[in-house]
Amino acid sequence: MEQNYRLAYAEGEVFAYPKQYRRLVGHLVYLSVTRPELSYSVHTLAQFLSAPQVLRWDAATRVLRYLKCSPGQGILLRPMPNMSLTTFCDSDWAACPLTRRSLSGYLVFLLRSPISWKTKKQPTVSRSSATAEYRSMVVSIRA
Repeated sequence: MEQNYRLAYAEGEVFAYPKQYRRLVGHLVYLSVTRPELSYSVHTLAQFLSAPQVLRWDAATRVLRYLKCSPGQGILLRPMPNMSLTTFCDSDWAACPLTRRSLSGYLVFLLRSPISWKTKKQPTVSRSSATAEYRSMVVSIRA
């Protein structure tokens, strides 16, 4: 999905086959277990399951085109003698244009391989980007 592309503002005609859209997003959710780079796009597409539009269907097919062009990508766990965990977290302050809630995300690595990740809207509205970042750190520590 393109950077700074806002599907919440997208207005257009309703997609004629909502079951097909839901099935595609469901498959993408399942696929995102081994492809963490899809998490944000799938998270965004899944917000519109009740009222899919043609523009959102186009965004979902764009994810499929990305998958077609990048076969063989995914999680690879390699054996290493020294085990170490590394966690990265980030937030996008007021990312949701409808509710002004921030997005929090984290990624946990075992050695150089990702083993856990999550992106979720924060439960409350943050007043600053620093507050959103602190909330993101708390979520990643609890993981």
